[in-house]
Amino acid sequence: METTRQNKIARLIQKEISEIFLGMTRQMHGTIVSTTIVRVSPDLSVARIYLSIFPTEKSEELLEFINSKSVSIRHDLAARTRFQLRTVPTLTFYKDDSLDYIDNIDKLLKS
Repeated sequence: METTRQNKIARLIQKEISEIFLGMTRQMHGTIVSTTIVRVSPDLSVARIYLSIFPTEKSEELLEFINSKSVSIRHDLAARTRFQLRTVPTLTFYKDDSLDYIDNIDKLLKS
């Protein structure tokens, strides 16, 4: 069960990370990255960020690129939230495949 503080920090991180990825994907034409869920640990030291990547064919490649740039993304996040957060949590990125799962269920129900 998440506390109110965890939820507030998760929403702040989600908003700011979405804006960072918006700027990054302008450089990479043909891809869309959206932040679906952010989970913050109880001690506020780790943030697990789930990303929905379109097209799904490029998702693994783009997720590896994002993980390689996680230090610079954390630095950008720290610059954006310097007045709201004392310390910026360590960022770990995961692929959110819930849309693929829903699509698969729809295909199975139609057949």
